[in-house]
Amino acid sequence: MPSYRVSAAVGLLQPGVDAPDVLPAAVEVAESFTTVEAFDVSVVRGQARVTVRFEAADDQYARRVGWAVLARLDELAEISGRSVTRRFGSRWYPVRPQTP
Repeated sequence: MPSYRVSAAVGLLQPGVDAPDVLPAAVEVAESFTTVEAFDVSVVRGQARVTVRFEAADDQYARRVGWAVLARLDELAEISGRSVTRRFGSRWYPVRPQTP
């Protein structure tokens, strides 16, 4: 099964949201759809970045999972630099938008 990841830079938190709750909330959403392989919070260029890696059968389903995670993150904080990527070998490539 292909491996995908969703990531976003997390900025200002919404009122009442505690920083330690952001990553578990993102993981919980992904787990409601599929198997989560890994998750992490890192600092990239001085900004917190949440990353959740997961399995999906195809790009279409991966987009659905990724968008659900991003929607949840957007409820909790200001986010930017959103991406959903697929692993090919040792590299990650953007999942392209679905074309009609």
